[in-house]
Amino acid sequence: CDLERRRIVKLLPDREIATVAAWMSDHPEITVVSRDRGGGYGEATARALPNAVQVADRWHLMENASAAFLDAVKKSMKPIRSAIGATVVDPKLLTSAERLQYEGYLRREETNAIVASLAADGIAVKEIVRRTGRSRGLVRQIVRGEHTDVFRTRQGSLDPHLPFLDTQWEAGCRNGAELWRRLRCLGFCGSTRVVSEWATRRRRSERMTTAQLHKAPSARSIARLVTLKRDHLTKAETVMVAAIEAGAPALADARALIDHFQAMIRSRAVVDLDPWIANASHSLLASFVRGIQNDLAAVRAAITEPWSNGQTEGQVNKGMLVKRQMYGRAKIDLLEARLLGAA
Repeated sequence: CDLERRRIVKLLPDREIATVAAWMSDHPEITVVSRDRGGGYGEATARALPNAVQVADRWHLMENASAAFLDAVKKSMKPIRSAIGATVVDPKLLTSAERLQYEGYLRREETNAIVASLAADGIAVKEIVRRTGRSRGLVRQIVRGEHTDVFRTRQGSLDPHLPFLDTQWEAGCRNGAELWRRLRCLGFCGSTRVVSEWATRRRRSERMTTAQLHKAPSARSIARLVTLKRDHLTKAETVMVAAIEAGAPALADARALIDHFQAMIRSRAVVDLDPWIANASHSLLASFVRGIQNDLAAVRAAITEPWSNGQTEGQVNKGMLVKRQMYGRAKIDLLEARLLGAA
């Protein structure tokens, strides 16, 4: 996309480095390239236009930071469970689905212990893979401490509507059926039972005390709670977050670092970038920091330059819409005729 004229200039058949570099080589007049955090586009630009300024997209930087914090929460699940008194799981209190997850967790923990023991003895990942028969990706996850969560939950149909439900609850609407009727007006397609169960859990959570915090939520739920403002939390959630911050101080530090990073991106405070990297390099965000360092020039340009990938993402969505209108059977020549010709 031409970011100055705000229009599509070319559709490429794929996103391979050679394809992108070949097209860029035919356009030496390009001086600025805005891109996402994918390494392929950066490498193609460096190969074809070595003098062009590369600008990492700010939205992708924010999204990468959020993903890095979620990874930090996953690595901290054991101290989190200890902090909220959820180190012991009583199978009798679990639902059928949770019991299956727990049994799978016990099997994974046995594998984790074996892999961790071999890694502690200095054995290479390749040799651990050969001895255990596990995949290289799984072994790396275990060595990095990223494979220890007990209960893994999927996004439910109600999750996109939780902010609305929280607002209605605080406004005084506590009836599940009435909340369901209001959600239906917003396009919610779930049953009234889903909303009624949410209301029941919400009532119970407001009566919960520290002595009742026995089951740890999923890592994604904890990441959401820890990053919310305190006045948006219920009493039970506030107690849980306080326990987590006391029991996992490294996670609290990571949360502060993510807040600082996102504030730095929003305020365009490029002078804070190098001190932030120095502070975060030995935290739970070390992997994210290494990615920033490897792409430092583009990240610095993202803070100082006005360009972003926003309109490019919009053009991609437009192209997807056109493909759907043709039942997904549009080849690249027809897409070019419709998208470039219309421009």
